[in-house]
Amino acid sequence: MSRARIALVVVTVAILVAALFGGAAAWRGWFSDPSVPSAPDARASVSDVVTDLRAPWGLAFRPDGSALVTERDSKRILSVQGNTARQVTVVDEARPSGEGGLLGIAVAPAGDWVYVYYTAADDNRIARFRPDQPDARSTIFTGIPKAGNHDGGRIAFGPDGMLYVGTGDAGQRDAAQDRASLGGKILRLTPDGAPAPGNPFGATPVYSYGHRNVQGLAWDASGAMFASEFGQNTYDELNRIEPGHNYGWPQAEGTSTNPAFTNPVATWRTADASPSGIAVGRDGKVWMACLRGERLYTINTDGSGAQALLRGEHGRLRHVATAPDGSMWVLTSNHDGRGDPAPGDDRILRLTT
Repeated sequence: MSRARIALVVVTVAILVAALFGGAAAWRGWFSDPSVPSAPDARASVSDVVTDLRAPWGLAFRPDGSALVTERDSKRILSVQGNTARQVTVVDEARPSGEGGLLGIAVAPAGDWVYVYYTAADDNRIARFRPDQPDARSTIFTGIPKAGNHDGGRIAFGPDGMLYVGTGDAGQRDAAQDRASLGGKILRLTPDGAPAPGNPFGATPVYSYGHRNVQGLAWDASGAMFASEFGQNTYDELNRIEPGHNYGWPQAEGTSTNPAFTNPVATWRTADASPSGIAVGRDGKVWMACLRGERLYTINTDGSGAQALLRGEHGRLRHVATAPDGSMWVLTSNHDGRGDPAPGDDRILRLTT
């Protein structure tokens, strides 16, 4: 068989496999390129805040400058002040398994409530507690689909004072396009857990849909909202979120020519990113922590000018947050079952540029 014929056979088989196992979204990936194929490295000053954590997942700052951190598998909430971490409570209701467990955490703007997203026995849900009563939790929202993978989990308060929630499709791909399902969505809730007034589809918490697994939520100074999202085999995404918009999954992974779908502002090969938490720094850029890619990206909000930091230096990176002093705090995730822990892992890193 000639080399040309062998090449034709290989390409044909690859297309058939992609179409069979990944659908049209993966199929298209063979013929297009990510918008951020590579990024030059940048440097930052890095120091440890705390070490010896176990799979930290969420981080939120309190008005007093201290931080609250969740550990996915231990179910612990920790308070970090200075270079010391102490246990605040254990969320016994959480059921860690696969990518599920104790996930996101958010502090209400006034600092009077703390919110946590966790995988329970039958679903993913959100509870809240007063900072001085961490064991007196009340559940405010239930029914988010759970699975071993694609549990979403990031929660954050937006500039409007509403609670935004990133969910995953829980392995049920078509749920992302079903507005009656909570899977594969960004939800917008009141602080009490009700659908927020002004949501695009009426009395439903759904704010945007067509997502595979939302892992990061952040806003810039203008109020524009951004979300990071795991792709399947081809493209990871950074999206600008607009109310009521459809982001395409599972029909689209990455950029689509379908006018019904809103395209990402930036895409990466999954080996270069696999993004989790994001933040907007005081520099106005989106900072994006990457797991499989083992790096931290900074990106202009239009998707241009990407640079990579910490490439391969600290393993898997789960989340990034802007500290009150303007530095960036980064959670490593090497004890999550997929990483290669080094002595002292996991840790919170403090970056200044």
